[in-house]
Amino acid sequence: MEGDVPEAPSEVESRRLTREQLYTMVAAASINFSSMICYSILGPFFPTEAGKKGASNTVVGMIFGCFAVVNFLSSLILGNYLTEIGTKFMFVSGMFVSGCVTILFGMLDKAPSGPVFIGLCFLVRAMDALSFAAAMTASFSILAKAFPNNLATVLGSLEIFTGLGLVLGPPLGGFFYQSFGYEVPFITLGCVVLVLVPVNMCLLPQYDSIPRKESFWKLILLPKVLVLCLTIFSLSTCLGFLDPTISLFILKAFKLPAGYVGLVFLGLALSYSLSSPLLGLLSDKRPYLRKWLLVSGGLLTAVCYFMLGPAPVLHIESQLWMFVLVLVLIGFSLGMCAIPVFPEILQCAYENGFEEGLSLLGLTSGLFNAMWSLGAFVGPTLGGFLNEKLGFEWASAIQGGWPLLSGLATGVFYIIEATRKSSSSILQNPPDNNEERTQLMGSET
Repeated sequence: MEGDVPEAPSEVESRRLTREQLYTMVAAASINFSSMICYSILGPFFPTEAGKKGASNTVVGMIFGCFAVVNFLSSLILGNYLTEIGTKFMFVSGMFVSGCVTILFGMLDKAPSGPVFIGLCFLVRAMDALSFAAAMTASFSILAKAFPNNLATVLGSLEIFTGLGLVLGPPLGGFFYQSFGYEVPFITLGCVVLVLVPVNMCLLPQYDSIPRKESFWKLILLPKVLVLCLTIFSLSTCLGFLDPTISLFILKAFKLPAGYVGLVFLGLALSYSLSSPLLGLLSDKRPYLRKWLLVSGGLLTAVCYFMLGPAPVLHIESQLWMFVLVLVLIGFSLGMCAIPVFPEILQCAYENGFEEGLSLLGLTSGLFNAMWSLGAFVGPTLGGFLNEKLGFEWASAIQGGWPLLSGLATGVFYIIEATRKSSSSILQNPPDNNEERTQLMGSET
């Protein structure tokens, strides 16, 4: 009875956020929201403006793809040197550079048309990708350090702000562009991001530690990590596929006004944002369910992309209500895979002898962002090509092959892993023969 008394307060305290944890969540929410709204603001009007400056559709696509390529390389490098640079410095400096280059992007309409404009677009977009990689790599590492026991719950909750940024970016950008011109959307958002920099300098705790060198190749060559990297890549590829294709299909298939296209896409963003906290809580409370979430989420995503067109082999006519319903399911299924994958990589690293600390967290967050960026490049590039050659119905069905492959690969891996664990436990703990010996001795007497 006496031992039970002090346990209750400790349990209550463990469920409450400390001041440092609360400030960390506020800082992470600010970077999630600001980075996504700055990323998505380009969609409604930049391709048109770039065309006026002499950039072809192919060049505009390359400018968008430049972000993913630079982000991929930057995430790998910055994740490897996180402890040397410092997490707080990397977070704040990444946010500062992001605000500055967002403002610079609003000045590009002053540049001469042709090669000068195109070159400056690539340069500014590359700097934006570098700053995004720095801020997000540091953010993932800080969150994993601050919330070691409920990381999935926190990541899932913060995805609300990610979805909010993606949802508000296009309509806000379109409104400012139509009302005030090209410069105002970028200058406004850039100034907002710059205002958040000193706020986060005061709020964000210092989580730096003694630099330790963990082996990047040792981490990425672990079989389980390779499978989980395929999951991250497939998710990002599926989302990236929708960027250059979904609006064209909606306008063509359902004859909707251009202003309603964003409302259709809202189903995916809202379902992902609202389901992510619940999936994160489930992932933390029942860690053994992560494998089932990863497998079933991948397979469900594949089925949804097969039904998005739908695929011509089904001979089903596309209808708006069914299209919106499939988008809602895609948002939920993507959350099933995206939320548990980061804690699973960390758990795999710990099981294979990696030391707990910011060095490992930097490698893991850098790897996550790099694989996401790689998918963000392949998705629009391959999706745009397939959409042009085969049409949206076949392109979306083929795109569903990525999550199908990752879901099957994850399922096969977990089956093999469970088989090996059961066989090794039998070898280490052979059956007890005491009962059999007792029976033999009793029969002899």
